[in-house]
Amino acid sequence: MEKNIYVRDLCPGDTIRDVFLLAEAQRAQARNGPYWRLVLQDSSGRVDAMIWSPLSEHYDRLEPGMFAEVGGQVGSFKDKLQVKVEALALLNGESPDLGDFLPRSQTPPDELLEALEDLVLEHITHKPLKAFVRRVLKDDEIRPRLLNGMGAKVVHHAYVGGLLEHTLGVARLCMSSCDLYPRLDRQILLAGAIFHDLGKAWEMTGGPENGYTDAGQLLGHIELGLEILGPFFAKARDLEPELILHLKHLILSHHGEHEYGAPVRPKSAEAFVLHLADMMDSKLNIISGAVDQLEQTEGPAWTPYQRFLERAVFLPVPTPDTNNQRKSDSPENQCFLPLKG
Repeated sequence: MEKNIYVRDLCPGDTIRDVFLLAEAQRAQARNGPYWRLVLQDSSGRVDAMIWSPLSEHYDRLEPGMFAEVGGQVGSFKDKLQVKVEALALLNGESPDLGDFLPRSQTPPDELLEALEDLVLEHITHKPLKAFVRRVLKDDEIRPRLLNGMGAKVVHHAYVGGLLEHTLGVARLCMSSCDLYPRLDRQILLAGAIFHDLGKAWEMTGGPENGYTDAGQLLGHIELGLEILGPFFAKARDLEPELILHLKHLILSHHGEHEYGAPVRPKSAEAFVLHLADMMDSKLNIISGAVDQLEQTEGPAWTPYQRFLERAVFLPVPTPDTNNQRKSDSPENQCFLPLKG
């Protein structure tokens, strides 16, 4: 079924009938009978929905992750949109396009991967290392996982394409650092940036729930990433053992400290740069998401308290006569987002 109605376009008074993902589903009891409290989701956002008695009694099992064709009226409750559901039919056996229902990176994942491959062609000149990196990125099992991978479950880049968006952002930060500090080994640093979070494509299930796999919970993405690269290391007989050792260290140490999940702490200049670039890109993505939730687009303003930053974030008044990214409607010019290209 082709999707035509998106959450971002809903207004009070609208009559809707379209397919949505059930992001939340909770049954409760009121004086006049049971009711269902739902959250409907598509790629543009979420909206609250209610199924009141007696219609609610027709549904014994509604769970997050289900897809349903929903018909009803859009109203408002406490200044928030709310759909009064008048009909709901679960999709059984049908496979809607997940891209219509899950948050996505503003740049298509295939463009992000192409930009990453362009960096390899531009910056890696050592033939054995270039062949190794390209062989991994073109692998038939790895490539689709990267294209659909999310950067995290909830913390940062938690959307389809988020893993590649984060990887590209970290890689670009590392290459910029090499321009400023020319003694850095640009080639091995780029390889480390590309593969530092590779294991996340196996750590999480992706899809509507994006939970952790058994391997993700038992091993974590750092160990998984090294296991995935293992067979490629074994076949790269012309790649110097010293480079393999350094690349493994970059991946193992990119979380910086033991308390943040790093098996080892950074012990080379390149490892320090990768750790700091990883931290910078993830933190700015969290800030970008918090700023996007503000009703106003210009400062001064404060976001709500951000649990993963342990503080609220200030949106300042921008300096006059500058290229004010916050005023641009173009996705690639929104603040803190990596540029296309």
